[in-house]
Amino acid sequence: MDYASMLKRAKDRMPEVVHEKERFEIPKVRGHIEGVKTVLSNIVQISQYLHRPVEHMLKYLLRELATSGELKKSGLVVLKAKIPASRINAKIRQYAHEFVLCPKCGKPETVMKKDGMFMFLHCQACGEKVQVKAKI
Repeated sequence: MDYASMLKRAKDRMPEVVHEKERFEIPKVRGHIEGVKTVLSNIVQISQYLHRPVEHMLKYLLRELATSGELKKSGLVVLKAKIPASRINAKIRQYAHEFVLCPKCGKPETVMKKDGMFMFLHCQACGEKVQVKAKI
């Protein structure tokens, strides 16, 4: 078997995700300020887009934004501080870089799994396995 045919066979067996070139675009946060509180209406949808539990992402955001808050049953998140959307969006991008995007290939096709006492990020595109920082 020559090199060209082996290369073609290997490319045919690779998952389709590896060949995709679409741009990973995180949705912008939607919400409004009510007095001294910030109400966010699409955090649940953003966490679903990132394929991460909303509780995990919210815990990260609350710590990074240095505020308290809660997830209501209606899907709204109420932060107990006035925080501009640009700052929240920056923290969501930071979350994606730490807990969603593969550090090797940069693709978002990752899964977080606990292995013993540590959390790992498994990339389904390139096969990379990286320990996630114990920030949360």
